[in-house]
Amino acid sequence: MFSLFRKEVSTFFCSLTGYLVIAVFLLACGLFLWVVPGDLNILYSGYASLEPLFAIAPWIYLFLVPAVSMRLIAEERRSGTLELLLIRPVRVWQIVMAKYLAGFVLVMLTIAPTIVYVFIVSYLGSPVGNIDLGGTIGSYLGLIALAAIYMAVGIFASSLTDSQIVAFVVAMVLCFVVYTGFDYIAQIPAFAPVASVIEPIGIEYHYASISRGVVDSRDVVYFLSVAALFVALTCMAINRRK
Repeated sequence: MFSLFRKEVSTFFCSLTGYLVIAVFLLACGLFLWVVPGDLNILYSGYASLEPLFAIAPWIYLFLVPAVSMRLIAEERRSGTLELLLIRPVRVWQIVMAKYLAGFVLVMLTIAPTIVYVFIVSYLGSPVGNIDLGGTIGSYLGLIALAAIYMAVGIFASSLTDSQIVAFVVAMVLCFVVYTGFDYIAQIPAFAPVASVIEPIGIEYHYASISRGVVDSRDVVYFLSVAALFVALTCMAINRRK
């Protein structure tokens, strides 16, 4: 499992994929937060807060994470190397987890450089250091948890097809539905009586909750359960092929 994990990570950084993903995320965030005028621009907001980062990051990841995950299993299926992996003395869940963790590590590397923004915003505060540290830490935890679910959804989509483009589109649609789709459904008048039940199914509900700096066990269980569900579905999809 570790050797496969190491192979996947090295594959990202032996090509331009890993560097491109990190650069695209940081460039997009940098432009929205510091250059492009608007509600997301920290310099224009007048508040020493990183809320704009955590508002825009889920939408950037909506495209970026599927772009990372689309090749993880789809490429193995297309090239025929998935069968070679399946006949080796390694369990399916180990193959899936190795690929999942490799993709997740790459996404975490896109988050790490944004820690610099914490120090910049803290310096811009009046007085210096006037920043909601608890809320910021909670928001980072929420973003990490959201990325974990996106990656699980992405690898599941990649296991369904041998086309990377199809895997990308399916993953993006599923991530959108899981993130905010249930909120839209809950707003439909016909579902008003059960809106309080439908809304917590989506990621956005729990992401907003944990971003307030309060780590609720229900939110933690939700993130772990949804990520585990899609990883399990991925194992089932590969087992069917096996």
